[in-house]
Amino acid sequence: MRAADRLPSRPAEAHALDVARAVVASCDPPPRRIVCTTAGRAQAAHALAGDLPTAHVTAWFLDRHPCDAAVASWSPAPPHLTAACTPDMPAGPYDLAVVPLAKDGEAELTRDILQQALVHLTVGGRLVTAIDNPRDRWLREQLAATGETVRVREAAGPKPRTIAYVVEKTREPSRVRDFSCEIVFRDRDRLLHAVTRPGVFAHRRIDPGARRLLDAVDVAPGAAVLDIGCGSGCVSIGIAARDPSVRVHAIDSAARAVECTRRGVERNALANVTVALEAEGRVPTPGAWDLALANPPYYSDFRLAEIFCETARLALAPGGTLIVVTKQPTWFVEQLPRMWSHVAREEVKGYHLIEAVRPG
Repeated sequence: MRAADRLPSRPAEAHALDVARAVVASCDPPPRRIVCTTAGRAQAAHALAGDLPTAHVTAWFLDRHPCDAAVASWSPAPPHLTAACTPDMPAGPYDLAVVPLAKDGEAELTRDILQQALVHLTVGGRLVTAIDNPRDRWLREQLAATGETVRVREAAGPKPRTIAYVVEKTREPSRVRDFSCEIVFRDRDRLLHAVTRPGVFAHRRIDPGARRLLDAVDVAPGAAVLDIGCGSGCVSIGIAARDPSVRVHAIDSAARAVECTRRGVERNALANVTVALEAEGRVPTPGAWDLALANPPYYSDFRLAEIFCETARLALAPGGTLIVVTKQPTWFVEQLPRMWSHVAREEVKGYHLIEAVRPG
C-alpha cells in the first residue's frame, strides 16, 4: 500500500508522533526498542519503524480487529515492525513508549496502560503521550502522580486540538496496582466467580444483558454451545457449570476478554469450556453446534452484530438456535429473517431476546 493511500493518523496520535520524533532526535544513541499503542492503525509505530530501521518497534493492540486492519495497511511492512495482540504490553525494556489517548476513553484502562508503559520502560526511557483535549488536566495529574517530572508539549497552530506530555523514567515505580477484579454472581443454585479487567465488557460487574441471557437459556444435556463475544466469560461459565456434559466454546476478538474467560474457567474448575482469540468467526467443527449465544456491542452501525450473526450461521447445525440479547432489536428483527427461520423477539426488563433458527 502506498503511503498516500494510508489513513491519516488521528490528532492525538499525530501529535504524539511529532513529539516522539523530537525525543528521538535528542537521544544519543537513538532508541533501540519502542512500543506504541494506537487509536487507529498504528500510524505512529509504522512511521517510527520507517525512521529508525535499526530499532525494533512493537505496535500493541488489545483487539484483533484493529490489529489485523493495521497489519494489512502496512504492506509492505518496515523491517523490525511487529504487531502484538496480547492482554498486557509485551515485556520490555523499552527506550521509548508512545501512547496516544482519547478524552472519552475508559479512565481505568488509561491508568492501566500508562502504568504498564512506565513499568516496561528502562530507567532513562521516555513516555510520550497525547490526548485530544487541549485543556486537559486529568491526564497530566495521572502522570504527575507517578512522581516523575512531566514536560508539556503543546500543539502548534491557533486552535490546538491536542496536548502532549513527555515523562522520563528515573526510577522503578514504588507501587504497581493490579486493576483486575474478581466478581461473584449466582446462576440458579450456584455461586460462580468471574475475572474482569479494564477494557473488558463488563468490568467489575456482570453485564445485565449477560444476566438476561443466562436467565433465558435452557441447555439440553450434551449440547454444544458457542458463546460469541464472550467478554469476561460469565455466560460461558454459567452455562458450563449447569451440566458437565454440555460443551461450551467461547470466542472473542479482545485478548483481555479471552484471558479473563480462561481465568474464570480455571477459578470455577470447569473442564467443559474452551476459549479462543478469534476475530474472523472461525470455530472448531463448523456446522455442528446446537446453540449460539451472543451479546453484541451496539456501535459500528451493527457491523459487529452482523459478524456475530454470520459466525453463528456458519457454526450452527441445521436446526440449531441463535439467541441474541440486545437493547436495540430493530436491526435484528429486520435482517435475520433473510437468512434465518422462526425469528422471534421477547422483551425482558428493558432487554430484547432475539431467537432464530438456522434453516435445515
